[in-house]
Amino acid sequence: MGDRGRVISLASILVDLAVEVPRLPDRGGDVLAAGTHTDAAAGFNVVAAAARHGASCIYAGPHGTGPHGDRVRAALRAEGIPAAFPTRRDGDTGFCIVLVEPDGERTFITTPGAESIVHIADLDDLDVRTEDLIALSGYDLVYAGSGPVIAEWLTHLERGTVGPRVLLDPGPLIADIPAEVWSRVLPRLDVLTLNQREARILADADDAHHTDLLAAVLSQPGMSGDLAVVLREGPHGCLATGGPLADSVVHIPAPQVGTVVDTTGAGDTHTGVLLACLARAETLTAALTAATEAASSSVTTSGPATAPTSDTTRESSPCP
Repeated sequence: MGDRGRVISLASILVDLAVEVPRLPDRGGDVLAAGTHTDAAAGFNVVAAAARHGASCIYAGPHGTGPHGDRVRAALRAEGIPAAFPTRRDGDTGFCIVLVEPDGERTFITTPGAESIVHIADLDDLDVRTEDLIALSGYDLVYAGSGPVIAEWLTHLERGTVGPRVLLDPGPLIADIPAEVWSRVLPRLDVLTLNQREARILADADDAHHTDLLAAVLSQPGMSGDLAVVLREGPHGCLATGGPLADSVVHIPAPQVGTVVDTTGAGDTHTGVLLACLARAETLTAALTAATEAASSSVTTSGPATAPTSDTTRESSPCP
């Protein structure tokens, strides 16, 4: 199976202030919340999912001084995940207001904080190995204080059999990633994983579905056959092609689950488990099967970091 790599996540961590609402309020209106909870989220969901599936993880993103930063560090410690960088003293970690509707759908308002500013010297000091997986988030490519820095750092990383593999989950702000940042990051990617909404935005294909949508993404400028593209389809599983799959298209169906409670961390769970399995040299198909199983399980629990452990999914997943 080869050497086990680490998951080094640059995906910034902030705090979710989740509010359960009967519906989204009308413009200028109001609704009464049914409940609230506060959790470390965003990039934390990814590294927590990877760690729970046995990966050795490092959080290589900033974290601030204050109650939100304290919550982030406590959550990382609870999962056994070290932070590569010292605490920033110039502000607190940011937060995200999450409106969760009864069907589990969620809507976000993000307020960036200390996690949105990255220094090239910190990235240059990272001990990155050939077998490692680098995880990126689209949020950090959007932020003016981190996107250009990350793009610059990536251009200096070796690729192929020499450098680490790089995975990007662009997230809901995919349309806001500056063209100059996207054009520098895309050639260095090994895996691009995105949901249907994000894929339609990237491909400018509002009416495309399934394999047609995947093909529309692959037809975009800068896409190459070396890039594995994963299209997450929620309760329908995922599709993938490219990279080690070459021209083949693999469909991984999602297992049946109980009542959907909260979909907040489902995509992050999928990404984190995918990273964990790839880091231990699983095939892409096996990794996607495990990731889809874990993501399906995660929506039956409320909260952002709801990834199950590998023990929970082992019987139905080929990723040990």
